[in-house]
Amino acid sequence: MATAAKKKGQGSEHRYINPQGAEVKTRDEAFASAMEATPEALETSSKLELHNGTVTFAIEVKYNPNTYPHVVTGGQITSGICGAPWDITGGLIGQQIRLDAKRTGQGSCANTLTIVGEYQNPPAYRGTYGFDGAASSFRHTTKFAC
Repeated sequence: MATAAKKKGQGSEHRYINPQGAEVKTRDEAFASAMEATPEALETSSKLELHNGTVTFAIEVKYNPNTYPHVVTGGQITSGICGAPWDITGGLIGQQIRLDAKRTGQGSCANTLTIVGEYQNPPAYRGTYGFDGAASSFRHTTKFAC
């Protein structure tokens, strides 16, 4: 966040600092950099592992860290599921998780996948997932992979 601070000994004159920490001349310049956000500032990724007792899905989810709940912007399920890879097409990550995915790999598998769950401690999501429109066919625990 941009800040303004008084210069020592100069009364009401201000210093303006942009979010990157650089000094700029005006207040407008300090806040204008939000318009020039880098792609990295608008999207980050996390690795997740979905476990249902018999299989583990390897997931890399991309999301906007500036929103809450975090809006899922993409990602991929790379293994552990028939027809991998699957492209993550949307969802949310917060107190609940929802991931929607579409199969892009080969095989006679379902075409879509929906994962839902609620946050629990230690950090993980417990819930269900299903295929082709269903979201409650199979139980899972999805944890953050380190």
